[in-house]
Amino acid sequence: MDLSLLSSPFTLLLITLIVIGVLKVVTVFYRIYTFWKKKGAPYFPNSWSSNITGWKLLLARISLTEYCKYIYNYIPNAKYVGMMDFATTTVLLRDPELIKDIMVKDFEHFPDHRSFINEDIEPLLGKNIFALRGDRWKEMRNTLSPSFTASKMKFMFDLISKCSKDFVDYFADHPEICHAIETKEAFRRYTNDVIATAAFGISVNSMKDQDNEFYIRGMETTKAFSGSLIMIKMTIMRLCPNFARRMGLTLFSPATTKFFKTVVAETIKAREEQSIVRPDMIHLLMKARDKNDASVRKMTLDDIVSQAFVFFSAGFDTTATLMCFAVHELAVNQDVQNRLREEVQKHLAEGNGEISYDSLSKMSYMDMVISETLRKYPPAIFTDRLCTQRYELPPSQPGCKSVILEPNSVLMLPIYGLHHDPQYFPNPDKFDPERFSEENKDNIVPYSYLPFGHGPRKCIGNRFALMETKILIAHLLQKFTVKTTEKTVEPIVFSKKEFTLQPVGGFWVALEKRENIL
Repeated sequence: MDLSLLSSPFTLLLITLIVIGVLKVVTVFYRIYTFWKKKGAPYFPNSWSSNITGWKLLLARISLTEYCKYIYNYIPNAKYVGMMDFATTTVLLRDPELIKDIMVKDFEHFPDHRSFINEDIEPLLGKNIFALRGDRWKEMRNTLSPSFTASKMKFMFDLISKCSKDFVDYFADHPEICHAIETKEAFRRYTNDVIATAAFGISVNSMKDQDNEFYIRGMETTKAFSGSLIMIKMTIMRLCPNFARRMGLTLFSPATTKFFKTVVAETIKAREEQSIVRPDMIHLLMKARDKNDASVRKMTLDDIVSQAFVFFSAGFDTTATLMCFAVHELAVNQDVQNRLREEVQKHLAEGNGEISYDSLSKMSYMDMVISETLRKYPPAIFTDRLCTQRYELPPSQPGCKSVILEPNSVLMLPIYGLHHDPQYFPNPDKFDPERFSEENKDNIVPYSYLPFGHGPRKCIGNRFALMETKILIAHLLQKFTVKTTEKTVEPIVFSKKEFTLQPVGGFWVALEKRENIL
């Protein structure tokens, strides 16, 4: 070996760079493994056994609900637990009072969600109201909020009610398919029609026109968020945005992106040319676009498309899933179904066979059933907040020290864990609408029930989702008795391959047509 090579300037420089690189890696890992120990707070250890649980989730060996329960119950008497998400300081909040502080009282310290998607890579997601931050989020929230007031819901009620009636009538006219129905596929068609008419002003009947493009694009969007690869994709896009951009890594096909851009652009053009005014999301976004306010960022077509897309995406799949779980519980709990039907029939009789917006709002047992469905099966298993200003957390346990959070620290709120904590909801796996009765609902610990989040970042479309769900169930129970089939799985077993709550084998029920319908 030529020893002179070891003394050459190039070799020495290379060795120096390698040593510096190794030291930096060791320093990062040392920080990760000792950060929370130094803070003197209870923490989720970076041990082999703990990390293997995370890998099991990533490799679809355990479900997201199992993972949530595991980390939520790891230190059950702590207000919060320290974690590390790769090299990001993360806090798992467990105490409802502390959750209230983060979501409401001290919101100015935690106004944003963590960013998973770079808007330059995936503008359909990166520019929507959920992903926006700071002033851009405030501006968009103020723009969209008027779309979801009680008066706007009342205006859209008749449109949604018609979609619901058409959907239920299809099954009444086709009894041959009612002996075994996979409700997820069916309810997606209903939510597709509702969003098409309420947000885009386009009339679609997805039960009759099975292959309409709105439904096809909705299914493509849903598939982008299903399967175990979604977590790997989003991790790469979050941690290595430049690499993801160079690789052309996206969640949606170019055809899907083009479709929504075209639909929104054509809708805007038609409304401008024909002076069409509909008090919906598109109209409000058009008004915001046309404002001449130098202090507000000018809205582009991409901004409008992104808001319409996220409204469609959430309404298409998430709301359909809520309906599936509600109908499943009605099928396996016939006593609950019978009581709910009695309430629906009472209001039908008072309204001469019709359900109005006001009568739907008065259905107290309906509200109890849907609230309990959202508790047992929350739309989001976790939500998060991003720290933007230094913040002091109180001691997690007696004898522990306070913890100072620095900007860019992440706080995780384990919605599923809270909803299934027997401390707040005794016998949490039991479906019991009585938890939300007038006599009992005040006993629910505030901020232990978070199906739509809370505070200024609460889901903006929750009132719309609840309305379209309730009117569908009312019309369904008016004409049918919902029953289990041999394909119905009870208790539900959650898929390990999905990013959201999905049962293994799907949702299956039978519809038995009723006589003497009001």
